[in-house]
Amino acid sequence: MRSVLLFTVLGAFMLLLTYCNNNNKVVVNDSPWLNQNDTVQYVGMATCKLCHADQHATFIHTGMGKSFDFATHSKSAALFDKHAIVFDSINNYYYQPFWRNDTLMIKEYRLAGTDTIHQRTESIQYIIGSGQHTNSHMLNINGYVFQAPITFYTQKQQWDLAPGMEMGFNSRFSRIITAECMTCHNGLPEMVAGSTNKYTKVPNGIDCERCHGPGSLHVARVSNNMLVDTATGIDYSIVNPRHLSVELQNQLCMRCHLQGVNVLNEGASFFDFKPGDKINEHWNIFLPKFDGKNDKFLMASQADRMVQSKCYIETQQLSCITCHNPHISVKATPAAQFNAACINCHQPNKNDCTETIAVRLTNNDNCSACHIPKSGAIDIPHVSISDHKIQIPGEAVKMGDGKFIGLVSLTTDKPDALLMARGYLHYFESFNSDRALLDSVKYYLDKTAEKNDSYSAVLIHYYYLQQDYKNIITTSSAFKKLTKLDAWTAYRVGEAFLNTQSYTEAATYFQQAVNEEKYNLDYNFKLATAKIFSGKSEEAENLLQFIVAENPTYHMAWNNLGVLQAGKGNYLEAEKSFTKAIQLDPDYVLARIKLAELFIATRQRTKAREAISYLEKYYPELQELPKLTLQLRSI
Repeated sequence: MRSVLLFTVLGAFMLLLTYCNNNNKVVVNDSPWLNQNDTVQYVGMATCKLCHADQHATFIHTGMGKSFDFATHSKSAALFDKHAIVFDSINNYYYQPFWRNDTLMIKEYRLAGTDTIHQRTESIQYIIGSGQHTNSHMLNINGYVFQAPITFYTQKQQWDLAPGMEMGFNSRFSRIITAECMTCHNGLPEMVAGSTNKYTKVPNGIDCERCHGPGSLHVARVSNNMLVDTATGIDYSIVNPRHLSVELQNQLCMRCHLQGVNVLNEGASFFDFKPGDKINEHWNIFLPKFDGKNDKFLMASQADRMVQSKCYIETQQLSCITCHNPHISVKATPAAQFNAACINCHQPNKNDCTETIAVRLTNNDNCSACHIPKSGAIDIPHVSISDHKIQIPGEAVKMGDGKFIGLVSLTTDKPDALLMARGYLHYFESFNSDRALLDSVKYYLDKTAEKNDSYSAVLIHYYYLQQDYKNIITTSSAFKKLTKLDAWTAYRVGEAFLNTQSYTEAATYFQQAVNEEKYNLDYNFKLATAKIFSGKSEEAENLLQFIVAENPTYHMAWNNLGVLQAGKGNYLEAEKSFTKAIQLDPDYVLARIKLAELFIATRQRTKAREAISYLEKYYPELQELPKLTLQLRSI
């Protein structure tokens, strides 16, 4: 009884918080869904489960429910036998996953014959992926979340490099998991303000409120017995996607099932979208389009494929939940449910199906098996997925390389020139390094009518990718209304000054970037670099100490810290710092050179000879080698 009373009082309090602002006035907005109001809070799936246990019991077995969790034996779908070794032949790294008691580990190592000449082992905190297609792996370093370099591909039952880390693009343990990544593959996390990948709380999978919106108002109403008979009416205290328009239903699914080039609106974040919104209220999504020879697609582009279907184009009534029940796993969904949507329009007994009766009987009249074929994806290897472009067998466009004809916005019908320029910039940075794309950026920048501060920021971004530092500096003086630049723009201006040896000015702009994002360690590193060149070694050392305290795997910070320590005569500490940098990245040649110089300066002949011999063996063309060899002979 006491618990019931407490729950009721809590509900009443939440109701007051939801409805009232500081003036005790009711807060309203244009949406009929009351939980879209910014005062409504997220309550978590455990709270939803109290009343919706049946839906919860099935949902946790769906791909969404199993999308993200701690790395445990039960979560992992991987094999850990003697074949569980991945070799990156381009970068010459081996990777071996293994369990150390209950902790999943990934060991990176390099061999010279039978000798191990490099070894680094990291513990894995999270597994991302339901296991239906993949298990990828995340490490958590003091709250900073990164992706590990190997993935288990469950359909092929094999380990391989993680998607995007093939063909020499192995970022090892340093690929940051930003809010853009996390908020699609998981519930909404809690981030440290001023960071790009530091989290204070990470949920365990996509939860109820990702599709239904924040639930505090709904909980408060139910707790106060303010109930709605949903058999005869709609409970507007929480979004039910079935009561959204078809367009908004698809927008909700497109939030994560329309993978492309995401360009945030100014001042927006990937936390802003709520069920019932249109995506372009917060960001826009671009996809590359090719000529008719190319029908390849990204794995998470089910929504784009569906809207290309004749079924969708002719009816405009097809949505994702026409066929899918989000509370039920696809594996547990009977074929009849998928086929029911087809039968609504196509009557098998009226010869709508042109296949022979024998074939239809063999396939149990399974429409979806024929018209939604399995296919691979261009971004994820070793997977087979359903192509949601509903098609007649044999009429699908033959896949080929095709010719790139441009970016298309799938969220705004007529994007303005500046938005198009931003789309091409992001596409160039994230997916395609063809410098011809920058010509398209310039084309749209030239077409931009209003040359305001937003235009100047995009222009600086363009010049930055062109490494045109002179024009960045010129453009930076064109800002009219802004009292402070956004972090990225300030960083790019700082880079321009740094590369033109204007170190004081560079430090000023890097400081602006750090002020905006204190826990962006790359900004801190650049600020420390500018401080070093400005002669402010103590300030630089403090910044570098902050970086390695936050992330002990930041190898470049260890190297620069070693340089400063050596400059002060702290040779033992400098040696430890250089050695740490090399342990983290055996190909970090600068640290190896600095370590060799340190050994020479401290007359440690044996260590100096070993360091130089390594460089001679693996980097024989290194310009510094003759000088180092000469210095070695002098001690």
